[in-house]
Amino acid sequence: MSQQLVEQCQRGNAFAQKRLFDQYANRLFRVSLRYVRNEPEAEEVLMSAFLKAFRGIDAFMYRDDNGLEAWLRRIVVNEALQHLRANRHLPLFHADDDADVVPDVVPLPDAGLDAERIYALIRELPPGYRTVFNLYAIEGYTHREIAEQLRISENTSKSQLSKARALLQSWLLQNGYETENRRNA
Repeated sequence: MSQQLVEQCQRGNAFAQKRLFDQYANRLFRVSLRYVRNEPEAEEVLMSAFLKAFRGIDAFMYRDDNGLEAWLRRIVVNEALQHLRANRHLPLFHADDDADVVPDVVPLPDAGLDAERIYALIRELPPGYRTVFNLYAIEGYTHREIAEQLRISENTSKSQLSKARALLQSWLLQNGYETENRRNA
């Protein structure tokens, strides 16, 4: 079904574009929101990404739904990074002052960690940490790719990832969540 939708979009069918948007908008909005914490700005990023996708869909070669979503996701990530750069949020890789900030949304001590709570914690990371963490741990970029995208060194990327992980772990420990390794020690 998605292949036909892509083919119709390639022919400029507005109804097909709307259906494609409706099919992927929620998931891709959440991707945008991981980078751009402000919801109106995340919506703006999403709309810009879909405009780029529809302009470039002629060059897209459909293989399967996963490939389509990956292509759209990459466009959203690139748009989010452009938005952060344009609004002077990047590079912001000296956020050590923010390391003591306690996030607004934290997991409850007795509750299991679920995806929504992890998502909320990631969104609370300082921008530099959050961006590198998302690109590396969630999107699967290498440190070299992150360095090129963000115009930083690979070592800065590695450092930001390490600091993001440490901060997340600290928040989790402060809120009663212990990793399996700490429990078994």
